[in-house]
Amino acid sequence: MSLYALVLVLALVLVLAYGIMLYNGLVSVKHNVSQAWSNIEVLLKQRHDELPKLVEVCRQYRQFEQETLQRVIEARSRVFAAQQSHSPAALGPAESALRASLGNLFAVAEAYPELRSNEQFLNLQHRISALENAISDRREYYNESVNINNVRIEQFPEVLVARMFDFPRRAHLRFSGPEKADMNVRELFAA
Repeated sequence: MSLYALVLVLALVLVLAYGIMLYNGLVSVKHNVSQAWSNIEVLLKQRHDELPKLVEVCRQYRQFEQETLQRVIEARSRVFAAQQSHSPAALGPAESALRASLGNLFAVAEAYPELRSNEQFLNLQHRISALENAISDRREYYNESVNINNVRIEQFPEVLVARMFDFPRRAHLRFSGPEKADMNVRELFAA
């Protein structure tokens, strides 16, 4: 074998090895996004399972506002439907509505001293609040993973491999205006 052929074979092997490294890196990033989404789904499922318990504890107090409970139940259903569709675009607004209705539920509960002193209600409130914080952390991680994925599939030379093997762009988990807006603290204390 001539020196020219040996150099050509070595160059092809290096190009192939580099292409494999790029492909494996893109696969890793793609699976990282999927894992981040799965982590969100686990936490949403846990919260989904806790909310009926919270609503039931509130229902035990006959005078508790049924409209508030109904809004929580409806928002929970919308989040579940968005979760089942695996759509970040649908999940953002549904999450915003659920967070608002939960905030309203906890605010209304302040007017019911017996409910506020109920140990089961307090445990559920703390559990749901902890889940909300964990969901927020996971949303941030998911969006970071999506950003890494989207940047990598657009950078050269990864863009060549991404197009060749049809690596898709992923959608960020976005939230509605009210969830991102500044809170009017004066309104909260006026109620």
